[in-house]
Amino acid sequence: MKMQRGHIKKLFILKAKYATASASATVVDYGLWFLLKSTLLGPVTAHFIAYPIGVLTNFALQKRYIFNLQRKLRTTFLMAMGISAIGWGAGTLMMYFFIKIPFFAATPILAKLLVNCLLFFYNFYLKRYAFEKRFIEVD
Repeated sequence: MKMQRGHIKKLFILKAKYATASASATVVDYGLWFLLKSTLLGPVTAHFIAYPIGVLTNFALQKRYIFNLQRKLRTTFLMAMGISAIGWGAGTLMMYFFIKIPFFAATPILAKLLVNCLLFFYNFYLKRYAFEKRFIEVD
């Protein structure tokens, strides 16, 4: 399937909007992560707690500003949370393994940034499917 230039532009704009909403949710995630990590928890446990709070923030922003809801809200929410749960587990595992690398052990924020970057596209396409019943196509 060949995409026209206008479709690619629309998909890019949608990803930019998604990235903006994700950045807002990431501020919540990182803020809580820093707070938990600096008080009483290690970086992996802090990620385990902070990530789902960011996920809920992201869902609310996606519903309101990014995607057109094409399913029942309950179905979309359950799908999105399932997708996020897999990302949560994968991210926690990645954090666990990255922290074992001396470079990331010394700079755990870089491990968290890498985890977020790796999960961005996974989340974008699967959340779009949950909301809009499609992966790549644009209007």
